[in-house]
Amino acid sequence: MLLKLQQIIVKPGQQMLLKDISWQQLENILEEMGEKRASRISYSHGWLEIMVPLPEHEKDKELIGDLVKILLEILQIDFEPFGSTTLKNEQMQQAVEPDTSFYIQNQAAVIGKNRIDLTIDPPPDLAIEIDITSRTRFENYEILGVPELWRHTQQGLEIYLLKEEKYIKSGSSPNFPNILIIELVNKYVQQCLTIGRSQAMRNFRNWVKDNL
Repeated sequence: MLLKLQQIIVKPGQQMLLKDISWQQLENILEEMGEKRASRISYSHGWLEIMVPLPEHEKDKELIGDLVKILLEILQIDFEPFGSTTLKNEQMQQAVEPDTSFYIQNQAAVIGKNRIDLTIDPPPDLAIEIDITSRTRFENYEILGVPELWRHTQQGLEIYLLKEEKYIKSGSSPNFPNILIIELVNKYVQQCLTIGRSQAMRNFRNWVKDNL
């Protein structure tokens, strides 16, 4: 007897691994799961992982994504935010859903698009993963060619840059040159926990306007 997807329950903070999933099955599963869902997927050569993040994971995702948007907007840098859209390439047999993602240098190439197909579209310039309840799948992003990956853990922000198809940890971001981005993000994430999100965001916006 075949199980239907709606019969499978994955609790927040847990993952489920399925093997021998074809690309067509993956497409069917994504269609059935729909766009508006809490779960995230990663897929590589027949292995499909379905993850459901905890609420604090979602909170950090929104927070760091908003910090990036404020920076880009105040610096008047054109960008297209793509959230946790599915990044997939059938030829490479890879798919992954970042917690949030941004097209910056390549923003013009995706204007007006709702879905990304990496067989024809460039990868996002920046992908962000929140590693509170799940482990970042570096291999997916490396194979798909995402040039910059941010990983946020309970210890703070880490930046990884793609060099010769492998990620190298970096102290700076080429998308935000001459900005101490790790210290900046960590400071205002911490402020959100102590003085609240609204005040921290106002402080961040004012700091960017006054200092950059």
